[in-house]
Amino acid sequence: MAELKVYNSYTRQKEVFEPIVPGYVGMYVCGPTVSGESHLGHARPYITFDVLNRYLVHLGYKVRYVRNITDAGHFEEEGREAEDKISTKAQIEKLEPMELVTKYTNLFHWAMKQFNTLDPSIEPTATGHIVEQIEMIKKIMDEGFAYERNGSVYFDVKKYAEQYPYGKLSGRVMEDLLETTRELEGQDEKQNKQDFALWKAAPPEHIMRWASPWGEGFPGWHIECSAMATKYLGKEFDIHGGGMDLQFPHHESEIAQSTICNKHVPARYWMHNNMITINGRKMGKSYNNVIKLTELFSGTHPLLEQAYHPMTVRFFILQTHYRSTLDFGNEALQAAQKGMRRLWDAYQVLSGFRQVGGASGADAELEAKANKLVDEFDEFMNDDINTAKVLANMFELVPVINGMKDKHIAADALSKATIEKMQKAFKIYLEDIFGLQDEQAAAGQDGKLDGVLQLLIDIRKEAKSKKDFATSDKIRNQLQELGILLKDEKDGGVSISYA
Repeated sequence: MAELKVYNSYTRQKEVFEPIVPGYVGMYVCGPTVSGESHLGHARPYITFDVLNRYLVHLGYKVRYVRNITDAGHFEEEGREAEDKISTKAQIEKLEPMELVTKYTNLFHWAMKQFNTLDPSIEPTATGHIVEQIEMIKKIMDEGFAYERNGSVYFDVKKYAEQYPYGKLSGRVMEDLLETTRELEGQDEKQNKQDFALWKAAPPEHIMRWASPWGEGFPGWHIECSAMATKYLGKEFDIHGGGMDLQFPHHESEIAQSTICNKHVPARYWMHNNMITINGRKMGKSYNNVIKLTELFSGTHPLLEQAYHPMTVRFFILQTHYRSTLDFGNEALQAAQKGMRRLWDAYQVLSGFRQVGGASGADAELEAKANKLVDEFDEFMNDDINTAKVLANMFELVPVINGMKDKHIAADALSKATIEKMQKAFKIYLEDIFGLQDEQAAAGQDGKLDGVLQLLIDIRKEAKSKKDFATSDKIRNQLQELGILLKDEKDGGVSISYA
């Protein structure tokens, strides 16, 4: 296999990737908290690690890709009080917590399909692994690195830091943590301000709660990933991925918990994608620039000038190295839209070349240039997954492809072997590794399907008006079996959602 180098956030340097078991890769990526609809911030990590997954498979590895669903216990110790996001949002939307979880999990899956991401090998949920989390907490307590207060359990960061390098991943030191920790409610329960909760006692009004040795409560956010990663990937695995914003406190806490339980830093390689900004600003509710993926695809957010196809967004993300910041704006997205169209059109032209080219190539200089540009695809990907440089090389080949099509460049300027090499490389990289699709063809197909769906809705509406409820129900039920949910609104309209 080719020598792949990745940037390890834990050691702050590029390292040759060597899996624990030759030929096999265990990769864990922190999944979404399904207390709300997925937004633009979710697009980058899941597309980034989808490409990594695809590339590892391309290199010949058998990958076990685990990406969790956080459906309980993601409470914020940075907020006014520790509260479960799922439980709180369920009360606001007047839904059962697991009804809310199902709603937003389905929406997340739908969005990932629009981006053409491959499904993970395993997608565990926090609520499905409460037993494993409790067992892990008990073990940490037995080792003397956690303590119970009023039904809650906290990890003793100060004690851990006396023996292990707490803060190594994020670059934070204990003194900084002491100075920057805010005065929050419930701090008086902790021995030290920087300690974090492994288990939180549930107040009487709290909906989501489980029995534990310390009373009824719900798990902390960090313990979930430690428990699920250990169960499905073992005490030590190859890659742990996520957004840079997760380095602290989430991944730092994962390392501490797993080190005590399993006597290992859980992952050999920690990989983090950088953050996105919107028109130069960090994404946040106070700026009114949190763009939901449905808003992005439909163009309904006030900051958007138009709708953007999921493939445009995917292409835009891959045009920048995953460790660089990425600024979303209408001008940049529109440029990406045009750029992808130009590249895809050239790819289709290239794919159509048949029996073109001389035996050895009439233009030796052009032949050498084309081969060099294609050979560098692998070099760039093996240098910390540099998708941006691969795409840049492809764009350098676009004028050559178009020139041969328009006869500005002789048809036999490139040898048959070089043409076939380009065809193969473009196919492998654009479709198989980058996961891109022709957005025009997809849009046309979507348009046809939308027309068919609207026709069925109109037929159903007509059937109901004639009191032909058998036909009306049949249409609704069969669409539901296909994952298309119709809901009759009070104003006579019909809302559509996807399961």
